[in-house]
Amino acid sequence: MSQSLEGKKVAFLVASEGVEQVELTEPWDALTSKHAVPSIVSTESGTVQAFNHLDKADVFDVDAVVESASSSDYDALVLPGGVANPDFLRMNPEAVAFARSFFDEGKPVAVICHGPWTLVEAGVVEGRTLTSWPSLRTDIVNAGGTWVDEEVVVCTAGPNTMVSSRNPDDLPAFCATLTEVLAKG
Repeated sequence: MSQSLEGKKVAFLVASEGVEQVELTEPWDALTSKHAVPSIVSTESGTVQAFNHLDKADVFDVDAVVESASSSDYDALVLPGGVANPDFLRMNPEAVAFARSFFDEGKPVAVICHGPWTLVEAGVVEGRTLTSWPSLRTDIVNAGGTWVDEEVVVCTAGPNTMVSSRNPDDLPAFCATLTEVLAKG
């Protein structure tokens, strides 16, 4: 029997442009299908511009601006990738602090593709095992993490559970694992 995530609030932290659309929409759909309440938290109000690799895709409404958002209002965090998205996020001190606060509070975090750049900047990968787009390997290792080339990795070292995947091909496993982790609480 499928477990409901009724009422679980999940923040999707994205920059105003550059998020990989499928890495936003597929986890979002997986969560809403289990009755969770996803929310886009961004660096600017209005809308965010998603991309299909390097081509503009759809725009999505922003639910909260990172400067006024609080991790205490959410049960978990999702960091989608895209090359530009996490690069913009890691240069925004409020976005980095918002991501770090989920670790401080021991809440689940799910990250895919280039998304770990934000976590490297937040200083939360040391002692953790995770995966990502292969070009982030050196950054993760230099930040004290262990990088592995696996479809999905669940790391429970540290104060919270972290789910990571490499790329859009891993989304089915990423989404299933994300919903399982949230269902466990």
